[in-house]
Amino acid sequence: MSVIPESGMNFGKYDEKDLFHIETSEIYKKLGDGIPTVEFILKYNGNNIVFLEAKKSKDNPYHDYYVWRDGEEDVYPNDMNSVFGGPAWEWVPELGQYYFHQFSVKQPDLNWENPKVRRELYDMILWWMEKGAGGFRLDVIDQIAKEPDLKITNNGPKLHEFLRELSRETFQKGDMITVGEAWGATPEIAKKYSNPDGSEFSMVFQFEHIMLDQEEGKEKWDTIPLNLVKLKKCLAKWQNTLYQTGWNSLFMNNHDLPRIVSRWGNDGKYRKESAKMLATMLHGMQGTPYIYQGEELGMTNVQFDSIEEYEDIETLNMYKERLKKGYQPEEILHSIYARSRDNARTPMQWSSERNGGFTTGEPWFAVNPNYIRINAKEALEDENSVFYYYQKLIQLRKENPVFVDGKFDLLLPEDEKIFAYTRTDEHTKILVCTNFTDEEVSCPLLDEWKDGEVWIRNYEDGREGNILRPYEAVIMGAAVNIVKAGYFPSDGATEGDNRDISYL
Repeated sequence: MSVIPESGMNFGKYDEKDLFHIETSEIYKKLGDGIPTVEFILKYNGNNIVFLEAKKSKDNPYHDYYVWRDGEEDVYPNDMNSVFGGPAWEWVPELGQYYFHQFSVKQPDLNWENPKVRRELYDMILWWMEKGAGGFRLDVIDQIAKEPDLKITNNGPKLHEFLRELSRETFQKGDMITVGEAWGATPEIAKKYSNPDGSEFSMVFQFEHIMLDQEEGKEKWDTIPLNLVKLKKCLAKWQNTLYQTGWNSLFMNNHDLPRIVSRWGNDGKYRKESAKMLATMLHGMQGTPYIYQGEELGMTNVQFDSIEEYEDIETLNMYKERLKKGYQPEEILHSIYARSRDNARTPMQWSSERNGGFTTGEPWFAVNPNYIRINAKEALEDENSVFYYYQKLIQLRKENPVFVDGKFDLLLPEDEKIFAYTRTDEHTKILVCTNFTDEEVSCPLLDEWKDGEVWIRNYEDGREGNILRPYEAVIMGAAVNIVKAGYFPSDGATEGDNRDISYL
């Protein structure tokens, strides 16, 4: 039996065979310090003990922890479908009832109408807070107030009542960073989620911008080229609506999304340039940036040859459904290459060693074959890597208040190639200018800002003129008192000091 000491906490005792220890290589250690996290996983055997109790009888004390409806076999309560495909109702013959599952059949939905359920959840969160946890991400939290009989899943009538109670009973008892995943959020709803009074969350993940390359009225697998004009106006709307009334989360990658460098960038000839460009565009905005594992290396979508190599239940169900509809396997795989969640779920690429240095054993999922050339070891040895560029962006954000408080103004709103905007506070104005194409484009803004100071650029060499090279990005500053990258009051510098201190 093992006790796991981690982040100032003790976990266990656990049988070693029930534990999986996450990567602790020298490469991992060299990536730098951050917020301590729990670096082990307790294996799960697939049985939900509480749910097994709930299935025993309608009188079982756990039965009402879940959402049930009386019925008869093969006659569903309604025609609602699961997000992962197939009916959202599963028959339990021993009870003569269906249970509701918005996602996998192995994920029965909790009944938030039951105060005992809510109390159990609050106690669990408080337990983690007592152990020193600093924050929480709440999965699809906008679906807790569902009313399946009315086919309401997102933004149910009691949603914010439940969230305020949750916050009051848990998060407000400590100093927490909290983010709710809310696919159905609008800017106005997000004001409630991220109200500065702390009554709900610190912020939410919203997905309006990330669905703009999906054909309207169809499934996520039906992709269209990104309309940059729509993307700019969407992000500008979120920036301006939440300004001084809420807070944005900034992301383009996570475990549910394909990798952005393959999606909106160029993962071939301009992989590094486009990865840096997308990072620049995002990190210049107001909000909290989220970096998903491998994004900081420029990791790309995987393209396995066979459906048998994929693991995601949504991907596998879609493949079966589209085969039945007459789609060709090659056509379906093309959609998978573009949009499958498995693109972002391949093991972290630490080195060019076997399995990307992720494990000496057999990983649960195949490693992207390009780990030979795209990996953390290679990034640490290349001073111009995507990884070091992310470090520079983060340093800029930490040292310049304009990134926190500056007002956002979209420039060139109808331009189909350039995404540009300014951020302005009482001391500083910055220009963020990015080229979303693999072509050189003329940008008159660079003429207007010719006397501005270049804070960061994703090409190694500077260049005069108003031309943006393929996927080029630049942040420039202009003000009376510019707080520069590398400015530290402790070393005797003052605002306006003109010393050119290296970002590194």
